[in-house]
Amino acid sequence: MEGKKKYALVTGGSRGIGKAVCIALAKDLGYPILVNYRSDSESAEETKDIIVANGGEAEVLQFDVSNQIETNLQLITWREQHPTGVIEVIVNNAGITRDGLFMWMEKDDWKKVIDTSLNGFYNVTKPLIQDLLRHRYGRIINIASISGVKGTSGQANYSAAKAGLIGATKALAQEVARRNITVNAVAPGFIQTDMTSGLDESELKKLIPLNRFGTVEEVADLVCFLASKKASYITGEVININGGVYS
Repeated sequence: MEGKKKYALVTGGSRGIGKAVCIALAKDLGYPILVNYRSDSESAEETKDIIVANGGEAEVLQFDVSNQIETNLQLITWREQHPTGVIEVIVNNAGITRDGLFMWMEKDDWKKVIDTSLNGFYNVTKPLIQDLLRHRYGRIINIASISGVKGTSGQANYSAAKAGLIGATKALAQEVARRNITVNAVAPGFIQTDMTSGLDESELKKLIPLNRFGTVEEVADLVCFLASKKASYITGEVININGGVYS
């Protein structure tokens, strides 16, 4: 695939960690970015505008990662529209929470979280993996969570989804390593995002040795490193970024 234009795709790229990752991949590694979003077109366009304003390239791509047919169709359409392009970096970031104690957890709350975080990884990565194998190079980075590493009360669904994502990361890493494709997971702890805005930060930071929540930019820097050639010998790893709360 010599001469192909190389892109990075970030799912859930309109806000939070995903937005920071989009901006960092464009700025630090020079990738044209595909900003995936499900419903918040305004935030996705804002992410794109920031990248373009900084001299980068970006386009928005709308699909719900939990919907296999929709995801497949959008990725096929993109490929047809970009015959000289290859998505070289895949950041599976999209995720949702539906918290509650397991004894009262509705089936729909279990299913939706699994469908987005775990099945979303499959739905996005499966249609793109053959291109990476032919390309003989690639970076797949899955945004897991401290919940998937140690489990979190009230998040049996989210913990299950992220733990599954970690297992898939380790297995896929072994399957594609010979083609110079690395697959790693990043497991953030408490990070300042919309998802954690309802938490009592002043109380929770007492549990964190570094005594603060992390920033989305700090997570994005780690993702950028894993997406770079500097991380060529790292694969199948789960890298915790949590201020020492779990190590």
